Amino acid sequence: GPEAKNVIQRMNPSFDFKKMPFGQAANMELDGMKCFVARCGYTGEDGFEIFVPEENAVKLWQKLMEQPEVYPSGLGARDTLRLEAGLCLYGHDIDHTTTPTMAGLSWTVGKARRADGAAPFLGSDIILPQVKEGAKSVKEMRVGLIPEGAPAREGAEITLESGEVVGRVTSGAVSPILKHNISMGYIKRPHNKSGNNVMVKVRGKSKPAKVVKMPFVPTKYYKPE
Repeated sequence: GPEAKNVIQRMNPSFDFKKMPFGQAANMELDGMKCFVARCGYTGEDGFEIFVPEENAVKLWQKLMEQPEVYPSGLGARDTLRLEAGLCLYGHDIDHTTTPTMAGLSWTVGKARRADGAAPFLGSDIILPQVKEGAKSVKEMRVGLIPEGAPAREGAEITLESGEVVGRVTSGAVSPILKHNISMGYIKRPHNKSGNNVMVKVRGKSKPAKVVKMPFVPTKYYKPE
């Protein structure tokens, strides 16, 4: 969260965290304990993941909990934050049947992997042509949804007003920040375009939903000025 940098800086005053961009990691000491600290996370916010030897784990946790900005939170809070940020959960929004292009994640395929003459990798015969051709090479795409009524959660069918099934919801929750329901799922092209109106089946009843771009809430990953 936005106060994480203040906490981590207090525990290591000698390290300049203003120069550490999101996605970078370093070995350092926190309150005298050796740690490996990565400026990353799964919430869409600025933050840090800390790796610490077992013998110092409890001591470090207790030190963190002494900081006035720090509160413990559970997986439910993290899952809501990652959904607001449009981040995928493996086994739900992506799995062994999805490709980077279907999921809107082609950027994860590095340039070296795409280069002519690059060594093949598992699935490259399918993934690379899709990355090159873009969305037109796949039948369905990952989208954001704003459904009306009850939250549309994983497994809910996405249909047209005619009743034709065109997709499925893979994640859904109430957004505490936006104060309304949000969902993520896959919809067949061309019905996946932002602004399209569809229906979602929740508890046997069809409710209106709108296709929207993600993230639902702007991300706040830190970049040095």
